Amino acid sequence: MSELDRLMRALDERGLDRAVMADTGTAHLMASGQNLLSRREVPGLELDARETGEGIVARIRVARDAHIGQPLHLCFGVLPAEGRQHIDLDLVLEEGATLDIVAHCFFPNAERVEHLMDASVELGPRSRLDYTEAHFHGPHGGISVVPRATVKVGRQAFYRSDFSLTTGRVGRLDIDYEIDVMEDAVTELTARVFGRGSDTLRIRERLVLAGRGARGLIKTRVALADEATAEIIGIGEGNAEGARGHIDCMEIVRDRAVASAQPVVKVTHPLAKITHEAAIGSVAHHQLETLMAHGLSPEQAVDLIVGGLLRRDEAPSVVKLRPAAAAVMAPGRR
Repeated sequence: MSELDRLMRALDERGLDRAVMADTGTAHLMASGQNLLSRREVPGLELDARETGEGIVARIRVARDAHIGQPLHLCFGVLPAEGRQHIDLDLVLEEGATLDIVAHCFFPNAERVEHLMDASVELGPRSRLDYTEAHFHGPHGGISVVPRATVKVGRQAFYRSDFSLTTGRVGRLDIDYEIDVMEDAVTELTARVFGRGSDTLRIRERLVLAGRGARGLIKTRVALADEATAEIIGIGEGNAEGARGHIDCMEIVRDRAVASAQPVVKVTHPLAKITHEAAIGSVAHHQLETLMAHGLSPEQAVDLIVGGLLRRDEAPSVVKLRPAAAAVMAPGRR
């Protein structure tokens, strides 16, 4: 069985439709370890990818005012127990372009695996990018996931990122994102992670609202069990008139897990505003009692509550905020 067949099989096992990869109207990029397996461009989207001695380099550009009808699918993984994958990604959306990206990352057998991502993303004025990344890990926890990204969100652009790692053991996760948001642009960052065993999580996201009327949200949802640990650092900076931002972190801990949250707020303009809230604690006792009164066992009740915490919100065209920052809304497509 070829590497491509094995990666396709991994898609099948997660209930994902492999036919998407065969659709000539859908762009994709597939890589296993350091090997580039398949790629496809579509009109308006240029995709150049190549193998190097250090990993895979990909350059993606969406042309001015191009509206890519189907999501670009990125499928990365290391299927053996040991291996290394380094992705160097450069993504540019020209003015008025729109693109959805769906990324699938598979590490089902990882015992000694390293996955590194270095991404540079630039959104031109009035462009729109919705990036969804889902990780599927195995039971061993022998993986290190280290994504780094710098993002520039141009004037009146919209950028949404949703990262989820709730299947299998996390292993080691170390996220570091830097996002600059220009005039009247909107950004929403969401991360949802479930750590178990001896998993270690570090998520650092820095959101700089640099332009007049820039708006942004950092939302983190983490559940920890056993002896897992998490350090969440959310940094919000308001540096221009009318900038509005919010940092929202919630962590649930069970057993001997340890969590920390560090919201950092910096405002350099008198007409900017950044708010934050962080909550760390165990599952609420009254919630357990309510669910158990409906016939659930304590374990089932806890799983249901944790699942609700990690579920992806609906209404993708709206940046959801607490009342303190309810004025942050996503612009419609222009």
